[in-house]
Amino acid sequence: MERRNFIKVLAASAAALSFAARAQRPPTPIGFLRPTRAEESGYLVAAVRQGLRESGYPSDKVVIEARWGDGREDKLPKFAAELTALPVAAIVAGSLPSAVAAKKATSSVPIVFVTGADPQAEGLVANLNHPGGNMTGVSFYDNPIIGKRLELLRELVPNAETIYVLQDPNMANEDREIEAAVRARRQKVVIVKAGTEQDINAAFSSMAKSNARAVLVGGGPFFNGRRNQLIGLAALHAIPASYTAAGGVVAAGGLISYGASQTDAYRRAGVYVARILTGEKPGNMPVELPTRFELAINMKTAKALDLTVPKDLLLRADEVIQ
Repeated sequence: MERRNFIKVLAASAAALSFAARAQRPPTPIGFLRPTRAEESGYLVAAVRQGLRESGYPSDKVVIEARWGDGREDKLPKFAAELTALPVAAIVAGSLPSAVAAKKATSSVPIVFVTGADPQAEGLVANLNHPGGNMTGVSFYDNPIIGKRLELLRELVPNAETIYVLQDPNMANEDREIEAAVRARRQKVVIVKAGTEQDINAAFSSMAKSNARAVLVGGGPFFNGRRNQLIGLAALHAIPASYTAAGGVVAAGGLISYGASQTDAYRRAGVYVARILTGEKPGNMPVELPTRFELAINMKTAKALDLTVPKDLLLRADEVIQ
């Protein structure tokens, strides 16, 4: 009897110690890598946390080690190496350059990318359904909806016979979609390339001298990281501008945006991280594609540009900022 009681006490003590050890276990570190500035994109970290919480990982169970490029992609390889060396349990790589840097830094730490690029075409994964290796993620690749963005801009600015397209020269994969959209809609388009901050300034000056009445701003991390510059120049030169849905651009003063929800993409990345933390292999998890598209309009900006927003367009908007 004494031996039996001793075993019970020993088992209870072991269980108590195990529980205490779990309770005292430090939070799991998760890396977050992105080329933009924290003040512009900090809400995306919150979206990752939301996805983790939805999957049963409260904030006190996870610590996010964020590394920001502050607009300089050349910093990303160093930061990716830092996160790998910490080490972190997984890395959320926000943007194609971040994903490339993380992939070069490690072949063992799980990587969940979030990108507006085509992950298979860019060589991140071999197959969207079966990525293989240590990478998977969420793509909000929305080049196929450039035609829809052109239509919305024409509705908003019907007197714009010519629509200018501001394009990052590193986003050459947009060319095919732009050409297809132009052919289908018989829209006159002038493409202006801008690969540096100085190029963006010069492009807007050139468009203003040409009396541009509307500009469609292309996608990609370079433009996403220069949101305030783009909004400011569009306002300065009084040119109605359409943007992708990335970066909360309309809330910051942009006129109109349409595209896959970037915030939702990062929330879904958080869900994927949670699944990896519970034992799933990233190579077995299919890359998720856009499921939610959002139209946003800033009425204050429209008024400043002396634009009348059609009621039908307002009714279709997911977000209207007064």
